[in-house]
Amino acid sequence: MRFERREFASFPFTTEPLMRRHEAFRSADELRRFLDHDPPRHLYYSAAYYQSPDRPSMEAKEWLGADVIFDLDADHLRGAGGRSYAEQLVRVKEQLQRLLDDFVFGDFGVDPSEVQVVFSGGRGYHVHLRDERFLSLTSAERRELVEYVTGAGFDPTAGAGRSASRSASAGEAAAGWRAFPGVNEPGWKGRRSRGLLELLARWEREGKPVVERELTAAGLSAEVAATCARSLLDRGRAEQIRSMQSFAVFKARPQEGLIDALWTCGALEAQGETDAPVTTDVHRLIRLPGSLHGGSGLRVMSVAPAELPRFEPLRDATARFAENGHETEVELLESVDHPFGNGRLQGAAGARRSLPTAGAVFLVLRGEARLPP
Repeated sequence: MRFERREFASFPFTTEPLMRRHEAFRSADELRRFLDHDPPRHLYYSAAYYQSPDRPSMEAKEWLGADVIFDLDADHLRGAGGRSYAEQLVRVKEQLQRLLDDFVFGDFGVDPSEVQVVFSGGRGYHVHLRDERFLSLTSAERRELVEYVTGAGFDPTAGAGRSASRSASAGEAAAGWRAFPGVNEPGWKGRRSRGLLELLARWEREGKPVVERELTAAGLSAEVAATCARSLLDRGRAEQIRSMQSFAVFKARPQEGLIDALWTCGALEAQGETDAPVTTDVHRLIRLPGSLHGGSGLRVMSVAPAELPRFEPLRDATARFAENGHETEVELLESVDHPFGNGRLQGAAGARRSLPTAGAVFLVLRGEARLPP
């Protein structure tokens, strides 16, 4: 944790609009005494390590290095719009697992012991890399990590599904569109193939309207996209491509542009996600594990990577108040239905409910309820 090298900051429970910054503590006990005296609504600490973290200017602090932090938030994820809060949390955890398995533990080769995964208490997760090899990276170097994760600059159709090499025979060149790099190929080449197989499985679950929409977004005309959707689903070619990991299911080259569109969609499916400004900022302030999120009342908490499949934020990150069975009455400002703890928070707008304090705090901070006059 290196308490003595971190800057701490907070937003108080007042109308004061500014963050209080440039605090430093020698130990967790000293921080705890500070919080007991003046509990904040939001609490942060720096990803950076400083020689003098309590100095008022960045230059005077003397930067020593910083964790690399990847920030995944449902607000920024593809496909999260229109979903409920609980559904967004499921979606963002799926993307977190991809980030860890494919990039952090996979291509970057970071040991899990050097990684801290933190549920933000809101709609996402923070991944802290504390491997010594990463701490001194500049902002520009961290941007390269972001661009690799997001596939920026990668041509999804390069080396697959196009013409064969110059040395190929005429027959081989004619069949070059059938090229399908193996899923175990290193880097983005194999990732793109894995993404395409995942994409086809999802399309089989979600149906032709989704296929048509996504193929159109990849550049096909609406008419061609509809024809391709029927070929992939009604004729079973999506399942055949997945099982064979090959385009040989097509006896002749399919509709013009389909192969390139498939690789484009597959690369998008495999794309990692992160909030670039968080990763590239070498002075970033990030929520402190162990604090409560001031917009939800949920705990900002570390989760061991091995525990992620079993971790349910709306069950496992709920706050524990010393309330001895006490409940708090709230008036609902809108209809609510959230899984929470071991039950649900439900009710129609205007209803008054007596709830465990953690549930009442959650709804009030989210603006879905208020304390009665």
